[in-house]
Amino acid sequence: MRRRKSGELAPLARDREAMQCPEAGKPIIKVNHCQKYVYSFGVPRRCPLCGQDVGSRRLEEAPVSISEPFTNGHREKCSFLLRPTRGTFLREYDGRSDLHVGITNTGGVVYNYTVHGVQRDEVGWEQSVSVPLLRPGLFGLLDQWDKYLEDFSATGAWLPHRYEEDHHNCYSYALAFINCVLATEGEEQLDRDEFTEKFVVPRTRKASKYITLYRAIEERGFYVTDPPGP
Repeated sequence: MRRRKSGELAPLARDREAMQCPEAGKPIIKVNHCQKYVYSFGVPRRCPLCGQDVGSRRLEEAPVSISEPFTNGHREKCSFLLRPTRGTFLREYDGRSDLHVGITNTGGVVYNYTVHGVQRDEVGWEQSVSVPLLRPGLFGLLDQWDKYLEDFSATGAWLPHRYEEDHHNCYSYALAFINCVLATEGEEQLDRDEFTEKFVVPRTRKASKYITLYRAIEERGFYVTDPPGP
């Protein structure tokens, strides 16, 4: 997908097969001190602003763990996944690198389309952005999901020679499968822009902010912001 939208991490359609080297990130902790929010890896003994001991005398000053927007995709069932084509989000990803996408079955195997056809990855998606695809009204699909995904992947549309980097790629494959399931259930189908804007962009915006915060802490040892107003 060439056109990049505000808040989106990167073009989503250009993908070349690459093996991801998973690397877990350090947990980010937020501490309220000196009327500031101080972010760091772990709870600091002393405030980096005033040098005093960081104590939680009040509930609002207690350290808070910041939830990571990434997940082990192999533990996600019936989900749409995104990861960098090469490397990981927290290390190599620069905001302009290509992303690769796939669909998980109920066992966490990631089906994804590349120049080699449909791949079924059991490793390599350990640091992914995940979009769950089964809303409550579609939970009845759980028993049929794997068969749908396997049958869909076996069609001639996803043979290796049909692959085109810009127009018939990993994103085309994933969205086509989602729409195939929706059509089977009598649901309205989604076009590329609608799916991206509604389901992908909110999660990639959150991921982008987390990556910026993570790297700032890596560089300085901590990161400070003002608390929101009342």
